[in-house]
Amino acid sequence: MLKQYQIIDAKVVESDASAAQIHVYINPDDEEKRHLLEAFSIDEHTLNSALDPDEVSRLEFEPNHVAMIFKRPKNYSSKDHFLFKVASVGLFLFKDHLIVIMTDDIQIFSGKLFSRVTSLLDVTLRLIGRTITHFMEHLKVINMITDSLEQKINTSMENKYLLNLFTLEKSLVYYLSAIHSNAMLIEKLKINSTKLMMTQENVELLDDIIVENFQCIKQAEIYSNILAGLMDARASIVSNNINVLMKTLNIITIGIMMPTLVVSIFSMNVALPFSQQHPAPFWGIVLLAVSSILIFLWFWRKKIERHVTNK
Repeated sequence: MLKQYQIIDAKVVESDASAAQIHVYINPDDEEKRHLLEAFSIDEHTLNSALDPDEVSRLEFEPNHVAMIFKRPKNYSSKDHFLFKVASVGLFLFKDHLIVIMTDDIQIFSGKLFSRVTSLLDVTLRLIGRTITHFMEHLKVINMITDSLEQKINTSMENKYLLNLFTLEKSLVYYLSAIHSNAMLIEKLKINSTKLMMTQENVELLDDIIVENFQCIKQAEIYSNILAGLMDARASIVSNNINVLMKTLNIITIGIMMPTLVVSIFSMNVALPFSQQHPAPFWGIVLLAVSSILIFLWFWRKKIERHVTNK
């Protein structure tokens, strides 16, 4: 699918085919790929790299254009089950037009960042900056989900929430790799700023992008380290909850076994004291059963008090 845009009054707006400067190809089909290869002389490997989620970010100078591959976070869906994925975007900057190749149909020119656009190179840099903001937003969401799962783990005895945390930790690893990969691309853009004929405003914008990407890396590392460091503790919490439940069940089982033992003894088909001659054998047996429960509870309470005192 093809969407076309044009820079009008320092803003990126949708335009018709004749005046379009920016061409956005969303998951192009074979015919669109063939058109890109033949009409714009785009390298086939670079074109395929723009659609490969495992491709690393890079900068390449071709005879008639500049090719850039960078990483961006994919929009999260409930079907992903707490796994935040990463996608690739291809930017092909020509003298008078810009080609963007991506896999998902998303709003890439929205936000305050695109309120004052001056050139196609400016659009290119702002697209990279918007991606960093997108990563930061996803990191905040991951942190919020992590806090929610922590509270559920404290009272849960299931492994479901713990597995969700493992998935989030895996997502952070992917994000860290993608953000570091983008950092290498941004550094190459800084080194080749003269070759790209950047203006002073472009250089200042690129410096801001470098700072924001560095902050994004640090934030992702903090979240990843915290999550990885506490995984063992959270696993221990789940195990401890199960132990507490088993302990409670054992107490209940023993408490039930005491009166059951008394009643079972007097239910045996043999001669027992007071089983036949006593005027009220039933109530005597009930009294013994209740007494066994009271004795057990008294013994258990004393044991707990002694344990607390020793601590």
